[in-house]
Amino acid sequence: MVVEETAMKNRLNVTPSKCIGCRTCEIACAFSHSVGGTMGKSRVSVANRGGGAFVPMLCLQCGTPACAAACQVGALARNPETGAVEVIQAKCVKCMQCVAACPFGNMHAEPSASGVFKCDLCGGNPKCAMFCPTKTLEYSPVRIPARAAVR
Repeated sequence: MVVEETAMKNRLNVTPSKCIGCRTCEIACAFSHSVGGTMGKSRVSVANRGGGAFVPMLCLQCGTPACAAACQVGALARNPETGAVEVIQAKCVKCMQCVAACPFGNMHAEPSASGVFKCDLCGGNPKCAMFCPTKTLEYSPVRIPARAAVR
């Protein structure tokens, strides 16, 4: 399955040098994916690189996502509003090929019956960026440089 590229209006930008490892992004994400009063699984994790260096790890919303290409049933589709590649749980057969295909390790397997999950940009309002105290994660408009005049 190939997911068509969609012009994203906004992009989640990550500046690892600003990360202090507080993990507020993880908590905000987990709360935003709560179901029935139970905290959800975070789609972002903070990697400790040592020496006080931390890196938030989350889906990069690739232009040509390997996870979607690996899915044989079309259970991954780009949301035309947000540009996020989202899991369509009703189509997912839990084969985990998308998890194996993601070169960045940002597709996650749920051990229970729910299958896989990944960052969905919280429907266009990512809570990780909203609550990041250092603005390591920022959801901002995509800036497309103006083209040179064609003669």
